[in-house]
Order: sequence, then C-alpha cells, then structure tokens
Amino acid sequence: MDKSLRSKVVISVVLGVIVMLGLSLFSDIGKVGDSLSTFNWLMLPAVLGFTIFNYVLRWLKWDYYLRKLGQGTNVSYGQSALLFCAGMVMAVTPGKVGEVLKSGLLKRLNGTPISRSAPIVLAERLTDGLAMLLLMGTGLALYPPARPAFVALVILSVLGLSLFQNRRIALGFIGWLERGRLARFAKPLHSFYESSAELLSGRLLVVSTIISVVSWAGECVAMYYVLRGFGAEASGSLLLQSTFIFAASTLFGLVSFLPGGLGASEVSSTLLITTLVKLGEGAATAATIVIRFCTLWFGVLVGIVAMSIFAHRYGLIESEATNLAKEA
Repeated sequence: MDKSLRSKVVISVVLGVIVMLGLSLFSDIGKVGDSLSTFNWLMLPAVLGFTIFNYVLRWLKWDYYLRKLGQGTNVSYGQSALLFCAGMVMAVTPGKVGEVLKSGLLKRLNGTPISRSAPIVLAERLTDGLAMLLLMGTGLALYPPARPAFVALVILSVLGLSLFQNRRIALGFIGWLERGRLARFAKPLHSFYESSAELLSGRLLVVSTIISVVSWAGECVAMYYVLRGFGAEASGSLLLQSTFIFAASTLFGLVSFLPGGLGASEVSSTLLITTLVKLGEGAATAATIVIRFCTLWFGVLVGIVAMSIFAHRYGLIESEATNLAKEA
C-alpha cells in the first residue's frame, strides 16, 4: 500500500476512535462501559453472520456489474471477490467514493481503463442509497419527525436519476467541455457517462436495487441482534425498529458526505435507539459502538487483509487518486 493510501486509512481510524470516545463521554463513559460489560456476546456470531451476508450479496452485485459491462475478462470469481473486499478499506472515505480504488486494481489485472469501470462504484452507491430509503420507509410510522427528510431525499434521488438519464443534457455538457480548457477530461468523462448510463438503465437499476435491499436488510437484522444483546425483548416490533434505525442512521451518514459517515451515523443511531427502543443513553451508545465495529470497521479490517493479499500477488497498490491522475 502506498503512503497516501495508508495515511488515509490511519487518519480515518483515528477519527473513528475520536468519534466513539466523544460519544461515550457525552453519554457518560462509565455507563457505556457498564453496558458493554453486560452485552450478551452469544449474539455476536449472528451479528457478524448477517454482516457477512451483506458483504456476499454486495460482492455479487459488483461482479454482476463487472460482467454486464464486459470488464470481467481474465478476472476469476476469486479475483473479483478479492477486488471487492480490497475496496472495503476505503469505506471510511466521504460517501465511500474511495472505493473507486477497485477500478485501479481492476486495471492492474486486465487493463480496463479506470474511467470505464469507476461508474460501477457510482451505481453501487446509488442503489445502496435507494435501498436504504426503501428500508427506512418501512419504519417511518415509528418516527414521524424523519418524514420531511425522507421525502426530500426521495425527491432528490428521483430528480438526480432523471437528469443523469437524460442523454441530451449529459452529452451537451460533455460537448461543452470539449470546446473549453477542460477538453482533456471530456473523453474519459464520456466513457464514464456511457458506462454509468448502462448500469442505471431501467431493468438493471431495478435488479440491482432489489439485491441492495436484501443485502442491507442483513445488517438491519444484525442491528436487531445487537439490541437483543443489550436486553431488548425479541419481537417483530424490535425488528422493524432495528431496520428503521440502521437504515436511517446509515443514510444520514451517507448524505453527510463525512468519511464513513463518522459522527453523523453514530449520533443519529444513538438518538434513535434511545427514542424508539427506550434503552438508556449508556446502553444506546454501547449498541451503536458494537454495530459500527461489526459492520463498518469489520469491513475495513477485511479490506486491509484483502489488500495485503493483492499486494503480495500483484505488487504495490497505489491510491485511487494516483491512478486517476495518471489516466487523466
């Protein structure tokens, strides 16, 4: 791993520790510690199991996109999984856009231009966002104050997709670039747009969003088992609350565009657990810490291991910024 990429990971980990510590201090670190000591760790296999379920389905979506665009030449399913897992180390970048690192690694394997495969990351993030909106929508009745934000996000999503799928507007903008000082970016941007438009077309968008809903529902169930571990009573209502809490807090973190949603996701998760599940602040904070470690940070750990394996097999891994700069 090059220094730029390594420093990003280290900085993100430090920020994560600061956020967790700050949240614990605000909630009374003594109560948080007491709550963690009472957690039923027999729930941990279920939490990690449903998290891994999420990763597997998201990999299938990544591989589906890869083959659909015809970019899987000379890439085995094992290599595809390695690329996907390696990209998870960048889950702590703003909006997870750093996962475009996968495009740099794919180029190392079969020479696919980054501008051609980077749209897969865009499609992944958009379908993940749509899935979170749908999952969040299942529990809006539980927390009416979230309705305005939900409606606003739905409207923005529809408008964004509509504008993106309007070829006349998109190609007109690219044509304008070709006539100006930024002409050198027009060709890779055109390639980027064509791949993105294909991935976000009607049927493919629907199939990918369904996969995303099922995969992220896995981590909502993981949240359910975390809350069970802190004493919440098993019920259908708790599952619905868990789905709403996880989806809403993850979505708020995503749209905040903070690295990994750090701060936004943790605070919203703790507040929603306190409000809906009626756990004390200490237990709610402890539950947030556990679910974040078992989802976000577990994924980063998987990414570090995968990148180490990739580097051992194929050489030094450069940052996605370095790769994109070279291609431009």
